[in-house]
Amino acid sequence: MATYTLPELPYDYAALAPVISPEIIELHHDKHHAAYVKGANDTLEQLAEARDKDQWGSINGLEKNLAFHLSGHILHSIYWHNMTGDGGGEPLEKDGVGELADALAESFGSFAKFKAQLTKASATTQGSGWGVLAYEPVTGRLIVEQIYDHQGNVGQGSVPILVFDAWEHAFYLQYKNQKVDFIEAMWQVVNWQDVAKRYTAAKERANNLLLAP
Repeated sequence: MATYTLPELPYDYAALAPVISPEIIELHHDKHHAAYVKGANDTLEQLAEARDKDQWGSINGLEKNLAFHLSGHILHSIYWHNMTGDGGGEPLEKDGVGELADALAESFGSFAKFKAQLTKASATTQGSGWGVLAYEPVTGRLIVEQIYDHQGNVGQGSVPILVFDAWEHAFYLQYKNQKVDFIEAMWQVVNWQDVAKRYTAAKERANNLLLAP
């Protein structure tokens, strides 16, 4: 029985146009995200076989594959909900997301400074990667992480609440090699309601991280 399943999109393929074309959304979700789900499930089966046979020659590769595919699945599952055709702008108190707006200002100095950092982190990833706004539970602040592939450069315990996919498959058919143009356009579809809910949930679960027994 598969452990991980491909989630349905919360909108149709054309919902994010013109920022992201329907063709990209269909390929990105139905092919690329689906491949990460399959990869994670396949790797779990291979690890189970290794345990049953007590054969560990491939353990390093299997653990790396699991991290890669599982992180890809998780980040994409957040990514779809982080976007909406009615999004964009910045989080404002009048829209019911004042707590998130205050946290961004406290952690980065202002929304503009936060936007600049996440934009640069996303657009300058070397090769494939992500720019991520995450809740860091030790200090209770928000941080920006630059992730190579799917799982590098991540502070342990941090919770992603807004993710920008900077892999070429996320934009190349529409933006060609202009990654920075795609990242700039992404701000037009950010779903601040979703990000705010993730921020609240991350704070409520912060005590789950145990630094000492």
